[in-house]
Amino acid sequence: MTLLHPDRLFPPDPRTRPIARDLYRGIHDLPIFSPHGHCDPAWFAQDKPFSDPAALLIQPDHYVVRMLVSRGIPFEALGIGTAANPREVWRCFAAGYRLFAGTPSRLWLDHTFETLFALHEPLTAENADTHYDQIAECLADPAFRPRALFQRFGIEMLATTEGALDPLTHHAAIRNSVWRGNVVTTYRPDSICDPDHPDFLRDLNLLGQTTGCDTGDFPGYLDAHRKRRAAFRAMGAIATDHGVPDAATLDLARPEAAALYDRVRRDAAEPGDRAAFRAQMMTEMARLSIEDGMVMQIHPGSRRNHSSAVMTRYGRDCGFDIPGPVNFVEGLRPLLNAVGHAPGLRIVIFTLDESTYARELAPLAGAWPALLLGPPWWFFDSPDSIRRWREAVTETAGFHNTAGFNDDTRAFPSVPARHDMARRCDCAFLADRVADHRRKRPAALVRVLRH
Repeated sequence: MTLLHPDRLFPPDPRTRPIARDLYRGIHDLPIFSPHGHCDPAWFAQDKPFSDPAALLIQPDHYVVRMLVSRGIPFEALGIGTAANPREVWRCFAAGYRLFAGTPSRLWLDHTFETLFALHEPLTAENADTHYDQIAECLADPAFRPRALFQRFGIEMLATTEGALDPLTHHAAIRNSVWRGNVVTTYRPDSICDPDHPDFLRDLNLLGQTTGCDTGDFPGYLDAHRKRRAAFRAMGAIATDHGVPDAATLDLARPEAAALYDRVRRDAAEPGDRAAFRAQMMTEMARLSIEDGMVMQIHPGSRRNHSSAVMTRYGRDCGFDIPGPVNFVEGLRPLLNAVGHAPGLRIVIFTLDESTYARELAPLAGAWPALLLGPPWWFFDSPDSIRRWREAVTETAGFHNTAGFNDDTRAFPSVPARHDMARRCDCAFLADRVADHRRKRPAALVRVLRH
């Protein structure tokens, strides 16, 4: 028995499927570039064995956690918020594995089970222990340590994401080791750019202490960002990452921006100041990207920590972030009018508001040189969503105004599974366009090869 059909995600049409197969055959083993994700750099710095199947495949993957919790399984039964026997956590997961039918998580997990751990039977409550034992036996083998898997997965580059004040100790250890895997960091300054962040005032003080800059005024504060960005670039960073609730930007005159900063720094913000400062900093971050060449990634639209009780008891990233509507046209206008034509500036926009693909994002990217459309992300990195995204944006933005796939994962073994899914989906989309003679086969390959 096998969990994976060789033609999965290809078109069912017998005239088109061979074209998709042919396209996929030429690209399936290309190196993986993972430009946006949340893997732990300590894995690669320390290269310790992964402890157990539950810690590897369940607890770091909020897609898995949220689905099980949605059916009434307590966080504690999954080993979150309390110590738990990993085998019992795995049994709980196996008993609920049927819940993942129809989801991309099922595709990723089945891919991982079969291609990484040589498990060919569907996971059930009855075979939970057998699966657990086989995975645990594999994890004890040096061939399954993080660095070895990095090479096995064919990863050319993997970007992690760290807060602006992270000491980057693990990235320094990677760079000082004999291992040559390309693991780079990404600059995420949310806690020092968003006055609504719970650590904003504390981290603002730490920013000055860390950089030696006078963050008592706006120019010194911006200089502190420059120093931290330079430190991140020294650890390989090529991008910044901004998780904001909406797409609002501003381009205030310098005296007005300085006065706004002074009010939020002193915790004397007036109504509207906090949102205004966050919006102003999006434009300032774009200007800093013009200076140092880092790609700017913006991903608005997540309503974070929808369950206050879960946030209080278990913390962030437990599956209770929910999509919400975003106005990109008006929100991005101040930033784009300020710097949208700047040579070399690249801003990648992700969204959780699928309704904006054709109406707003494709027309924006099809006009403004600085903008690229990020791929379907988070709730939408799934086969049907990828197809909808391609159909919604391609006729307006084309292929070359879109960015390649990113896996955005904390679950390391899912990286090759997710990229394989995206490649198959792109081959299916392109096969249709070859079949109806809108694209010639060599040209169709160009887009796929960018993954």
